[in-house]
Amino acid sequence: MRIRSVKKREAAPTLPPRLALAIGILAVSSGSIFVRIAQEDAPSLTIAAFRLGLAALILLPVAWLRCRGELLELKASDWGWALASGFFLAIHFGTWITSLEYTSVASSVVLVSTSPLWVALAARVFLDEPLTPALLTGLLLALGGSIVISIAEARTGVSARPLLGNALALAGALAVSGYWLIGRHLRRHMSLIPYVTMVYGFAALTLLAAAMLLRQPLTGFKTSTYGWFLLLALISQLLGHSSFNWALAHLPAAYVAIATLGEPIGASILAFLFFGEVPSFLKMAAAALILAGILLALRQSPTKIKKTWP
Repeated sequence: MRIRSVKKREAAPTLPPRLALAIGILAVSSGSIFVRIAQEDAPSLTIAAFRLGLAALILLPVAWLRCRGELLELKASDWGWALASGFFLAIHFGTWITSLEYTSVASSVVLVSTSPLWVALAARVFLDEPLTPALLTGLLLALGGSIVISIAEARTGVSARPLLGNALALAGALAVSGYWLIGRHLRRHMSLIPYVTMVYGFAALTLLAAAMLLRQPLTGFKTSTYGWFLLLALISQLLGHSSFNWALAHLPAAYVAIATLGEPIGASILAFLFFGEVPSFLKMAAAALILAGILLALRQSPTKIKKTWP
């Protein structure tokens, strides 16, 4: 399968894309904090379903009133791609949010942020891009850092099941890579609001079905818990992830994925302030190894990266 080039519908950006990425990083960094607090009263799949569901419900009337014509003009293939993107996003949030039950915020967020590597590897498969020595070296560094984090987490004995938590975080990284790649394809000819409404909605329905299948409660929580759900939807999802999706129309997926590496820093600082989580020297060294591996693998300039994408 090869993703074809499509004429871009969206006009020149009114906001510098890098500024949008910075706003997005600040917003998504709060997500792990909101999740951790909500997990005191609600199961992880329910939290993920509410996060995406509330975001989609907020966007739905706006999309219908402002972008109804564009929605009606979409091809069946566009709906299919959006459904696939939503499925990957559901897996991402389902696995990553669950990982926070078993491992520390720092470990979870660092591991889920390895997605740029998987984006680059997927580009090799679907776009016939070469598997460069830099990419291979970066992959080995990042995987080595991931192993060190898992060992360090297990040695502390603080987290419940750190190896499971770290594995779930890595699964979230793999899933979100598919979300970035499909988003780059669709955002070249779809405007932001219809795209995120469709993808968030499909993801929410997938998570809702999973929660019901596993008999996870969807009601009966404290009022404050619903407040955390709403903050996740408004700040982490609508402001954070939507900023990344907006940037996908103007920057390549690999570059957007690289920019999300700022999230582990922000999330770790917030975890220290709210929960007193202080990462050990070994974990900080491993995190640095992972980030160095990703940057080495994707050390091209934005202009060079952009040429490899449709």
